[in-house]
Amino acid sequence: MDSRSLTKRVIASALMLTLVGLVTFCFPNWSFSLLASFLVGVGLFEYFNIVERKGIFVYKYFGIIIGMLVPIIVHLQMGTEGYFTLEPFFIVIACLFIFVLQFIRRDSSQALTSIAVTLFGLLYIAWFMSFFVKLKFLPGGTKLVVFLIIVTKISDVGAYFIGGFLGRHSLIPRISPNKTVEGTLGGLLASVLSAFASKSYLPHIHYGHLAVLGLLLGILAQVGDLAESLLKRDCGVKDSGTNLSGFGGVLDLLDSLLFTAPIFYFYVMVLLK
Repeated sequence: MDSRSLTKRVIASALMLTLVGLVTFCFPNWSFSLLASFLVGVGLFEYFNIVERKGIFVYKYFGIIIGMLVPIIVHLQMGTEGYFTLEPFFIVIACLFIFVLQFIRRDSSQALTSIAVTLFGLLYIAWFMSFFVKLKFLPGGTKLVVFLIIVTKISDVGAYFIGGFLGRHSLIPRISPNKTVEGTLGGLLASVLSAFASKSYLPHIHYGHLAVLGLLLGILAQVGDLAESLLKRDCGVKDSGTNLSGFGGVLDLLDSLLFTAPIFYFYVMVLLK
């Protein structure tokens, strides 16, 4: 394990957690939604850059603008009565515009691939990320957001350290050669323990739910990490970008959270509401 890389990760993590903590606890909901919109924009920029390395044509900046609007639309829908149909309406309109842009291209080759890749990016990054905004507006939403981030990222940290020190057996080497079975199990253990530790500020959630959530979020965090690794390997890149020292890109930081946020939101709405 490279100590210099580890130091960069620790410093970058501390700065990011401080920023997220300030926005989550000390500023109004609209600032949280703006932060989510910004992260979506950078994540989509990295995603479209990766896709372009495959030679696939995409309307990159149109996709970025549409994606950045998704958390804002969700904010309006959640924060103001009368906007209950705004999110699905916006999604439909965005899909229509993506098709219309293909109509005006002189070259219609790869039209299906371009449409599919663009829509997937909006679904995978923009829409999944918008569930953080939905969580923030729930009763006790600030604590729920913190719980989600802590459990998910502790899973990443546990997998990183335990895999680095004890990892011997590759998990899925064709997708991510550095991921190990030992690291995965360590990540799951870390996520469950961190969920139990969250009982101090989420006293209304039973230990049984915390155990299930720790295991579920730990699994989803690993799946999210592997999913992004699959995309990067297919496109022949190591990192999604170079925006974050020690991590690579913003998408590298968000990959596990993109899968845990929607499932956690539905778990809260169905089983904990």
